[in-house]
Amino acid sequence: AVLDANGVALADGDTVVLIKALKPKGSSQPIKQGTKVKNIRLQEGDHDIGCKIDGTPMNLKSEFVKKA
Repeated sequence: AVLDANGVALADGDTVVLIKALKPKGSSQPIKQGTKVKNIRLQEGDHDIGCKIDGTPMNLKSEFVKKA
């Protein structure tokens, strides 16, 4: 299972909140702490959450989010 920063299991379609400001690769604009990310999908690999933030596809690490 993919676990959030608090050890809560995440599922496809969950809404999560960033617990840390993140600077995406190739973007000049950081994503603010507290940003809500809806409708996540779980995936294999180091960045185990796929999502869209403001319409931009992103990959996040589950250790930087908590379930909303």
